[in-house]
Order: sequence, then structure tokens, then C-alpha cells
Amino acid sequence: MTSNICEICMSFAATTLTSWHLLVTFCSLHVALWMKFFEHKPFDSRTVMGFGVLNGISIGLLNLSLGFNSVGFYQMTKLAIIPCTVILETLFFRKKFSRSIQMSLSVLLLGVGVATVTDLQLNAVGSILSLLAIITTCIAQIMTNTIQKKFKVSSTQLLYQSCPYQSLTLFLIGPFLDGFLTNQNVFAFNYTSQVVFFIVLSCLISVSVNFSTFLVIGKTSPVTYQVLGHLKTCLVLAFGYVLLHDPFSWRNILGILIAVVGMVLYSYFCTVETQQKNVEVSPQQVKESEAGPLIADSMSKVENGGGGVDDEPLKVPMWSSKYSRE
Repeated sequence: MTSNICEICMSFAATTLTSWHLLVTFCSLHVALWMKFFEHKPFDSRTVMGFGVLNGISIGLLNLSLGFNSVGFYQMTKLAIIPCTVILETLFFRKKFSRSIQMSLSVLLLGVGVATVTDLQLNAVGSILSLLAIITTCIAQIMTNTIQKKFKVSSTQLLYQSCPYQSLTLFLIGPFLDGFLTNQNVFAFNYTSQVVFFIVLSCLISVSVNFSTFLVIGKTSPVTYQVLGHLKTCLVLAFGYVLLHDPFSWRNILGILIAVVGMVLYSYFCTVETQQKNVEVSPQQVKESEAGPLIADSMSKVENGGGGVDDEPLKVPMWSSKYSRE
């Protein structure tokens, strides 16, 4: 009974419900700001507004993609986000992905595809919506990472400032999208006490979900966040089989195993490359720290007119041509 209520709420008003999630997240962060858990750091308002609106549009397009396509094609859309992100970061940010990373991501995508993609039903409108959803989602996640680094703001500060724009965008387009996909009025739905309880519960849970999303993307990368998202998909399939006794086939098992291998390889290669970068950076830091006092000392001598009483005349080797006897 409980699972049925949750499914009705999520499938009926997914976009509108997401706007409520973001509104509750903003209110929670505002309380945290009032309690001085973090500091408010305003920065470029146009960037924040554009980022928030883009995030809201990407969520709406993903929901439209699910409505116009089969579940299998929607899963393919989510799988395409990783290679699209890699391409965009390579082209516009000069980021390099080693062959080891590319290979591990390919293994991961193959496993998740085997485990989740069952039917592929293509149509023109659904394909266009999926393409737009992929592009906007990739750009929004890349911006989540770059904005935090460029303006030196934390994930909490960025989420707090962008939440109102995301929530307002989804609240304006949500009822129309949900009504278009279900042919029902969101606000005319029969909101029983049980439904309201689970809506409130989902809003409270969304606070941690939204916070962790911005935190993971800011501290790692959009690709790593997508890898964790596919891990969540595999865990949902596994727990659904163990706890809810959902139907499970050898294909699901094989796909999950392949995906786990890809995730392990990705984690391993990322760790190795990070260690190599740290090893390369540390000798440079040592040289700079050794040269720093010498440069500072020489600059102080120049400023003091030669260094004071303890200065000695420059000694030139006797073999220098300037002092050689003819």
C-alpha cells in the first residue's frame, strides 16, 4: 500500500513535486543560515539566476523525456550523460581523460545498460526531448562544479542562492508538464492524509539529496557524480530483489556485476592519477619554498640599500678576465 502511494505521487506530479522539494530545501538552508551554520556569500546574480533556471529546465526536460519515451530509452538517455559530459569538458575546458578512465567508464555504462535497458521504442519527439535533456543536464552539472571553483563558494552557498530560481522555474512549468503528461490537474488530485504524509517525508529527504548532489559535484566532478548515480541504480535493483522480491533475471545480475567492475576500475584509476599529480606537484612546492626566503632576503637588501653594515664587496674570482694581468 505504501509503495503504491509513493508511486502515485511521483508519477503524477513529478515536476511540481520537485519544485516543492527545492522550496523546502531553501527554507531549511535559510534556517541553517539564521543559526549561522554557514555564511551567505553573494556573487554574480546573473550567473546564479541563469544556473537556477537551467537546472529547472533540465529537470523538466528529463521528465518530458520519460513521458514521451519508453523506460528503456529513458535509461539510455541517462547513460548518455556521461559521454556527453566527457566530450563537453574535453572541448571547452581542455580536460583530459586518460584511456584507463575512458575504459572503466565504458565498462560501467555497458553493465548498467545490460541491467536496466530492456525495450527501446524510438520516436522523433521523444528523441529530440532526450537530446535536449542530455545537453542541459550536462551543462548544469558542469556549471555546478565550475561556479563553485570560479567564485570560491561552497556547495551550501550555491545551493542556497540557486534554490529559489530552480523552485520557481519548476513551479511555473510543473503543473503544465504534469497535466500534459497525465491529462489530470495536479491541484485537483485527491490528497489524502497518507499521501500528504509521504509528500512531506519526500520533501524532508530531498534536503539531504540536494545538498549531497551539490557537494559531490563541487568536491569531485560531474562524471564522478554520474558514476555514483549509476551505483544508486544498481543498489535499487539489488535491494528491490532482496527486500521487495522484485523479478530478477540473469541479465540483471550480469549487468550489475559488470557495472560494479567498472566502478571499481574507475575509482582505482582516479586514485592512482590523483596520487601521481600530488607526487608531481610536491617537488615544485619544495623548490618554491626553498627559493622563497632567498628571494625575500635579496629583495629586502635591495630595499635597504645594499644590506647595511654586514655587507661585503662582491668578490670576483682571480681567474676572471677583468682582473687578469697582461
